[in-house]
Amino acid sequence: MPAPNCSFKVHSLHAVNYAYYRKSLLRRIFGPRRDEVTGEWRRLRNEELNDLYSSPNIVRVIKSRRMRWAGHVERMSEERGVYRVLVGKPEGKRRMRRPRRRWVDNIRMDLQEVGGGYMDWIGLAQDRDRWRKLVSAVMNLRVP
Repeated sequence: MPAPNCSFKVHSLHAVNYAYYRKSLLRRIFGPRRDEVTGEWRRLRNEELNDLYSSPNIVRVIKSRRMRWAGHVERMSEERGVYRVLVGKPEGKRRMRRPRRRWVDNIRMDLQEVGGGYMDWIGLAQDRDRWRKLVSAVMNLRVP
């Protein structure tokens, strides 16, 4: 059975555009503030917005849920279709350009961002406690 291409990469440009859009919305919601020293009206700074409204970063949420799902799928039996999609290799000929990114490639990229390098994530996913710690590290990752 050929493995379908079902990967989702969060591009850095998307993350930057989302952060800009989110901060502009929050500035509209919370409005301007009067400066305590000069008494003039000014826009809220990023730190003040984060203090007023703190929610998890959407990029971190996507990456941590993708990691959690990959660990869940890795612990499945080999007969399951979802497992075959995760470890499967695309069949047939492809167009001339770079290869399409697979789920496994996204997991490896997320592990590199955490500092895991090229660790054996398949063996690590079998140990649920260590895998949960790794997923929480992805969630707490500092994303610009």
